[in-house]
Amino acid sequence: MSLPTAETPRTDPALTKKDFTTDQEVRWCPGCGDYAILNAVQNVFPTLGIPREKFVIVSGIGCASRFPYYMNVYGFHTIHGRAPAIATGVHMANPELSVWVVSGDGDALSIGGNHLIHAMRRNVDIKVLMFNNRIYGLTKGQASPTSELDKRTKSTPFGSTDQPLNPLSLALGANASFVARSIDVFAPHLKSVLQAAAAHRGSAFIEIYQNCNIFNDKAFHSRTERSVREDQIVQLEHGQPVVFGSERNRGIRLNGLEPEVVEFGETPPEDLLVWKTDSLKTTLPFLMAQLDHDPAFPLPIGVFRNVEGPTYEDRVHSQVDKEVQRAGSPGMKELLDSGQTWEVS
Repeated sequence: MSLPTAETPRTDPALTKKDFTTDQEVRWCPGCGDYAILNAVQNVFPTLGIPREKFVIVSGIGCASRFPYYMNVYGFHTIHGRAPAIATGVHMANPELSVWVVSGDGDALSIGGNHLIHAMRRNVDIKVLMFNNRIYGLTKGQASPTSELDKRTKSTPFGSTDQPLNPLSLALGANASFVARSIDVFAPHLKSVLQAAAAHRGSAFIEIYQNCNIFNDKAFHSRTERSVREDQIVQLEHGQPVVFGSERNRGIRLNGLEPEVVEFGETPPEDLLVWKTDSLKTTLPFLMAQLDHDPAFPLPIGVFRNVEGPTYEDRVHSQVDKEVQRAGSPGMKELLDSGQTWEVS
């Protein structure tokens, strides 16, 4: 394939979803939420203005890991939990690439937990899509790090005794510069979050609630069902008061450091929480991230944090450039003859 250069600009027609669809049969269980996420990604990528050959998708192990086979871009199906490490290497080698990691809650948060944390804290310019169905789907229904307390599964027949891990709190604790949450069946919202992540330069972590209709069906039904979602979900929007409800007459405010739900008439009270994504402090995102298991509050979705700063690639390549400028660029013979050398007779 002949890649375009500055001297030979692209003359390709506008990309479409079809350009990102492979000839591989999509093999997830009928009704799996992964189909909706795949459709969203295939619709968003053509809108980003990025040449198709500059996309890379890296996956680990699990149902979600089939993603690279279904996207007509470069891809790596790697080993369990190591997708963020492989993706870091890919982007370090070629910072011009748009590198996306696709992982499940087990792959990302169990064996891959440390790899995820360090990619986020370093602010590596990769986008991590974590499909959260609160179960191990590929291995047939064991409890995962995000399974609820007392959850009965094949590995916890009497109920899980583990406190569930909060993925957004983990990402915020690792100082990820972009943190968001969306839901598989909320297509317009999911697409907007994906576009925001693509526009962000730095570590991006997107938790996507995804239904596993075989081993954990309706895990999020109490929040996402059409008849209740207006009252059970609040969409966070930068610069806007945190308002929700079918009548748009409920909101969240802070009582000290404690969030509380308030009801109002036509005019929202002045002390309602106004959402901001660009604060360097993670206090408010942490507070909102903790509401996911609290039935007294709606489930927050949207962008929790979006701040700019130097990326890991910036710092490393800047360090290398400075050393090259200081020491010069010796040839291979000079390198081989440098330092201590000896002859073997």
